[in-house]
Amino acid sequence: MNLWLVGLLRAAWIAGTLPILIASVPSSRLCWFRDTLLGFAKRGKTLQSSSKRFTVPQRFFRHFYWVAVVWTTLLLGSTWMYANYTAQLVSEVSEPLLYSNIASYLTGGSHISSWSKSHSTSIKQRLMIWRSVFLLLLMEVQVLRRLVETIYVFNYSPSARMHILGYLTGLFFYTAAPLSLSCNCIPEVYEFLVSGVAEFIVRGKNQMPAIEIHLWEFVNPLMKLGWCQWIGAAIFCWGWIHQQRCHSILGSLRDHTEQVDEYVIPHGDWFEIVSSPHYLAEIVIYAGVVVASGGADLTIWLLFAFAVANLVFAAAETHRWYLRKFDNYPSNRLAVIPFLY
Repeated sequence: MNLWLVGLLRAAWIAGTLPILIASVPSSRLCWFRDTLLGFAKRGKTLQSSSKRFTVPQRFFRHFYWVAVVWTTLLLGSTWMYANYTAQLVSEVSEPLLYSNIASYLTGGSHISSWSKSHSTSIKQRLMIWRSVFLLLLMEVQVLRRLVETIYVFNYSPSARMHILGYLTGLFFYTAAPLSLSCNCIPEVYEFLVSGVAEFIVRGKNQMPAIEIHLWEFVNPLMKLGWCQWIGAAIFCWGWIHQQRCHSILGSLRDHTEQVDEYVIPHGDWFEIVSSPHYLAEIVIYAGVVVASGGADLTIWLLFAFAVANLVFAAAETHRWYLRKFDNYPSNRLAVIPFLY
């Protein structure tokens, strides 16, 4: 199941990224493909069409984050419970297992190196599970803030629309992204939950052992993670803070316009250097996730590649829209990547 899930996620990220990369090739022969893909990606101010065919209101953006919050919370809670269970299990059996293996070795049984190897594998597996918990925790912080912003910060115009394929892509992303952050241990977590449910059905509520929750036991292993996780978390927080600021600036623009569909040039924070600083901040956020993962998981790298390709592609169109809309648009601003693009 694990290989099947990982393979499916990787194939999905590649399938989503390749069309964007192809559309970004500067070739006249690909103009039709680029225009088609842009039509799917446009939304809000960049989607200027009187036809509502194959579009949905842009306020449906919040659906992404409702799905993301529910799904990420489910994965985080399940994985955290399983991580805590394995920690308790190992601590309960490690000492008797050590004496048993030593006795076996002294009496001519299995070599002590076999215990060392299995113990090392167990520790490696536990670290991977707790790292998944850490990544899901970062994702939870991100999607919770985005949900709050779509409800309280952004005042979407009644006429703002987005293409249905763009809408479906958003639902896909916020379903697949949390899963990609924990896909290496999800089969084990699933088996843990299924066995727990089966035990509850067989034994009944009154026969189940009492559940004792000690907050420090849930948090302490996270404090012991490596430097990659904490450097990644610092990068994540840097992008998270700037995205929150940029979204606040965008949300406040509607308060300073007399007409519902009137647009003004945003200023402040990273808006002084790029046209889509909230996209730049999102790239920084997922770069932090990659670093926090340790940088060895191809699935997370493919997730990052999809996010970057999608954001840069959308930012380029937003930048072109600003240039067409405003004659006095700041000439020093680039699309999304400072000093590069």
